[in-house]
Amino acid sequence: MSLLAIGSVAFDDVETPFGRRERALGGSATYFSLSASRFHPVRIVAVVGEDFGPDQMRVFEGRPIDLTGLSRVPGRSFHWQGAYGYDLNEARTLATHLNVFADFRPDLPAGYRTSPYLFLGNIDPVLQLEVVRQMAERPKWIALDTMNYWIRGARPALEKVLREVDILLVNDAEVRELTQEHSLLKAYRRIQAMGPGVLVVKRGEYGVALFTPEGHFAAPAYPLEDVFDPTGAGDTFAGGFLGYLAWIDRKDVTALKHATLVGSVMASFTVEQFSTERLEQITQDEVRNRLALFSDMIRVEDL
Repeated sequence: MSLLAIGSVAFDDVETPFGRRERALGGSATYFSLSASRFHPVRIVAVVGEDFGPDQMRVFEGRPIDLTGLSRVPGRSFHWQGAYGYDLNEARTLATHLNVFADFRPDLPAGYRTSPYLFLGNIDPVLQLEVVRQMAERPKWIALDTMNYWIRGARPALEKVLREVDILLVNDAEVRELTQEHSLLKAYRRIQAMGPGVLVVKRGEYGVALFTPEGHFAAPAYPLEDVFDPTGAGDTFAGGFLGYLAWIDRKDVTALKHATLVGSVMASFTVEQFSTERLEQITQDEVRNRLALFSDMIRVEDL
């Protein structure tokens, strides 16, 4: 069984107060798969250009990541350029070159169409719905990420695909724009009416909030001494969160709470270095040890 992920594999130019990287490996499917594959096999559907070479492919080697669905077509790969100030919660986009991603139409390999778990990364909701319709059978759960661009510019299509979704992962600004509610509790009720029963609100350095029909949960961000680059942290969180759920094959509230901690820990590794550098290096022992420390940190003894 595998976790199928649809998204982007790209190059990033990133500048923060602590350094700069040019043409570093990026993209939602990249961060997601490197994180999720720590817990469960992943299949990627994405597109790259002729400039995506062996050095980039090597990052995926030796991991349970199936790249059969990664298409290489003539042209240049998706390329994002952004910068952060000392407030690392929000990037300033300097340029976005869609390149081959502009014509991306996900076409699932036959073997992918029975994947039991599906993650729809942040792409056009029309394409997200096309992916759902290509599945030979409905997955056990479908999770989706989106952004303000699609909420504002493609809302009818987004509302249509949300009816098919079990888990929505967005940040607090996105959920408030989608629901027109400032209160996250009220926003969750509106999200439930749209389709998803589970809402995960990513809040950057302020942590994450989880809303389910059985109860709610909140966790802080894992405290770090050094943060160099937050690019990809949200996709890394989603990878850890959904990879863990696929591994244990459960979606009850206890499993979702544990998945929230796992996603937060995986995201904490990403921001410690630029691009995917830290994700490429971490060991299973480091993940287990940080998760144990994080669990102890937020546990409160009975009064």
